[in-house]
Amino acid sequence: MAEVRILVQGYISDEADGRTQCTITLIRDKGMNIVVDPGTIKDRQILIDALKKEGLSIGDINYVFISHSHMDHYRNIGMFPNAKVLDFYGIWEKDEVSEWNENFSEDIKIIKTPGHDMTGITFLVKTDKGIVAIVGDVFWKKNLPEKDPYANDIEKLKKSRQLVLEKADFIIPGHGDIYEVD
Repeated sequence: MAEVRILVQGYISDEADGRTQCTITLIRDKGMNIVVDPGTIKDRQILIDALKKEGLSIGDINYVFISHSHMDHYRNIGMFPNAKVLDFYGIWEKDEVSEWNENFSEDIKIIKTPGHDMTGITFLVKTDKGIVAIVGDVFWKKNLPEKDPYANDIEKLKKSRQLVLEKADFIIPGHGDIYEVD
């Protein structure tokens, strides 16, 4: 089974004097080292140090997954020049793009979760503790108010949230710590 670790916990601007950083997550799955949403951070060394604590370096990352097309989630893609990048549109390797499969691996499934942004995707990761959903801004953090002021389609967002709640045991939100689904 795959392993999931939060490398850098995110926060949102109303908690941090107008600053925003997404939660940056590591997935380890059968020889693949995946960083999800390398986001915005004050200093890239924070992410480098977090990887080092996991016994990894920038060069060890095979894939960067992007949950949706907002800058606070993808700003630091360039830190991983040798990694393939998976986003809503495909898997990018240098100047080539190919389609991704919903069943990315035996333990990672990708589902489309539009609403906050039309490019929203969620990564469902089978771990020894259950299914962990890495959701980007489908949920910003635990106990987030229903209204998302940045949602481009609130009805689709409601459906995406319901889908995630049906499939996940744990959620890693876009700007907070992991929490268990009630």
